[in-house]
Amino acid sequence: MIEFVKYHGTGNDFILINGDLSRVNLKDADWIRRCCDRRFGIGGNGLIVVRAHDQTDFEMLYFNSDGRPGSFCGNGGRCAVIFALEEGLFTGKECIFSAYDGKHEARIDFSGGKVAIRMADVLSVETGENFAILDTGSPHYVEWVRDLDYMNITEAGRAIRYSPRFASEGVNVNFIEEKEDGFLKVATYERGVEEETLSCGTGVVASALASFYLRLPRGDVSQEINVHTRGGTLKVQFVWTEDRFHDIWLTGPVEFVFSGRLADHPPQIHS
Repeated sequence: MIEFVKYHGTGNDFILINGDLSRVNLKDADWIRRCCDRRFGIGGNGLIVVRAHDQTDFEMLYFNSDGRPGSFCGNGGRCAVIFALEEGLFTGKECIFSAYDGKHEARIDFSGGKVAIRMADVLSVETGENFAILDTGSPHYVEWVRDLDYMNITEAGRAIRYSPRFASEGVNVNFIEEKEDGFLKVATYERGVEEETLSCGTGVVASALASFYLRLPRGDVSQEINVHTRGGTLKVQFVWTEDRFHDIWLTGPVEFVFSGRLADHPPQIHS
């Protein structure tokens, strides 16, 4: 049996395993997929392995719920920080961890129950009529819409994700609605999950940066944007300097769901 813990960050839920991989074959996509299945397994948007690392406090390995290795996951990274702390991989309220897209700093607000992680710099944004494309550790397509609450996000997102341009590698699709109070509302279709998720950390960051990018002021600008997802609210802070976004931080809550023991061979999923 393999011990696991399940956490969620604004409804984005993950199975987390400490890094003794002697009984875990991470090349077995079907095993990971069965673990993430919400009827025949534990259920989750992804599986994360956290293990010690020789250059940082720990390393995060992320797998989508379809069983395949994923790129960086913002909410998953925030959950991994709390899990690594509980597992004794670091002490205190700050750490540095390694992930798909490099090293990330993290800070824990124990009193508020929130975790902030520093994202990679964003050096380019492609824009078109009513959309933007950028990479915030994972590739994202951002589209502005009205009446977000009435959209079929899975259907609309799938049409873009499987369009000729993105069908091969895939893309995460975010639909955003800008509110008069300065907040953004975001709904995300995630590749690898292949449906709408309640929240997506890298998607929230991509949406906030894309919204700002359309109104670029001159000079250096620090900005803070609150983003509403179906699973809760996240905060994005960043600095724009000349031609890039840097000092990008994603902040939000992390909550424990449950822990248990996972069978080495979860039940088969029958079609």
